[in-house]
Amino acid sequence: MGLFDDEFYSTKVSKRTGNLAKRVRVSRKRLWPRTVKNSESSSLSMIQVAVISSVISAVVSVALFAWIVYPGETQMAFAGQTSYGSEQGDPYEQVIQAGDKVRPAVVSIVSHKDVEGSKNEDSALGSGVIFKIEGKKAYIMTNHHVVDTGGNLEAVTVDGTSREAELIGKDRISDIAVLSIDSKGISTAVELGDSTKLRRGQAVLAIGNPLGLGGTMTSGIVSYIDRRIPVSINQDGVYDWEQNVIQTDAAINEGNSGGALIDMNGKLVGINTMKIADMGVEGLGFAIPTHDVMTIVDDLMLDGKVSRPYLGVYTVDLTSPYAPLDKEQREEMKLPESVEEGVIVLEASGPAEEAGLKMNDVIVEFDGKKIRSTLDLRKHLYEKKKIGDELKVKFYRDGKLTEVATKLTDKPEE
Repeated sequence: MGLFDDEFYSTKVSKRTGNLAKRVRVSRKRLWPRTVKNSESSSLSMIQVAVISSVISAVVSVALFAWIVYPGETQMAFAGQTSYGSEQGDPYEQVIQAGDKVRPAVVSIVSHKDVEGSKNEDSALGSGVIFKIEGKKAYIMTNHHVVDTGGNLEAVTVDGTSREAELIGKDRISDIAVLSIDSKGISTAVELGDSTKLRRGQAVLAIGNPLGLGGTMTSGIVSYIDRRIPVSINQDGVYDWEQNVIQTDAAINEGNSGGALIDMNGKLVGINTMKIADMGVEGLGFAIPTHDVMTIVDDLMLDGKVSRPYLGVYTVDLTSPYAPLDKEQREEMKLPESVEEGVIVLEASGPAEEAGLKMNDVIVEFDGKKIRSTLDLRKHLYEKKKIGDELKVKFYRDGKLTEVATKLTDKPEE
């Protein structure tokens, strides 16, 4: 029987009770004087029962609805608690608390262009996150592109104090850098979260220094996890790397780079790094996951750089739209018409030079795997090989397919 079935409460009289009803009417005529009071009392009791039943039904219905839609909050409410830590159960209280927890660990980064050893007024703005306090030093993680424009670096803390920042290390490929500042008066470092457990639709906050407005906080959701975005490392318009990022619709503007992306528990899940800025485009911001960031940060803290295997070739894609290979050039290189993809060597040094590679060689394979572009070349080197490994290279020279082997080394200091 359902809670709201028609049979739950019925005024219908069964046919089998017809004779009994007649006898009751006869009895009431005979006992009228004695039963008036009892009859009124009985009638009132029925009204009370109906009202009480209706109220109970309504309360049970509301409770069941709340239990189904908001199971966690309902259980906490019955226990006299709220999910946001406030007596009123303000749904924005958790946002406020998460922001207040992390805001002291987020700094503004000012990178002054070095002009003859002095600070230039022409400076770049960005953000950074204090992740470690050790002795007299506080360590900040930020983006490579935030600190790459100048030599004189400053970090402005949440209280407005400007401190000279020292570059510990930076990595162009991952777009991560580490700085250090004097730790005097600094007591808050960000708590690291687990970016691998993020879910699409999860609420996040971005905190940084957009357009020089330090301490700015914006909110949004995780729009996508493990998005791969093509990037041009040399800023030449040619995509030669892919960055693994978290996509979010939290507002990210110029100056937010290097700032914190946090969850509702106030834990760092990403470093804001870029947005897609184009006419008609909104809510497409990206952050590097902490899982990837901390691997790079550990290397930078240890060696000041990230060591990757080095081949020593400067290349351009055979199918590059910026430097297309015309028919005459193909004939001059004696490149077979069947070869449509690969990378052209423009310059060879290090292991590549030692192996005999030279200008106008067209690389088509590494270790038996096809190399279609510079992106393929870098991904194979950085993701499949280690320093000291042997690499087998197949390439075309003067129309002839040749294979050589070389030993990969660490990239020399620039």
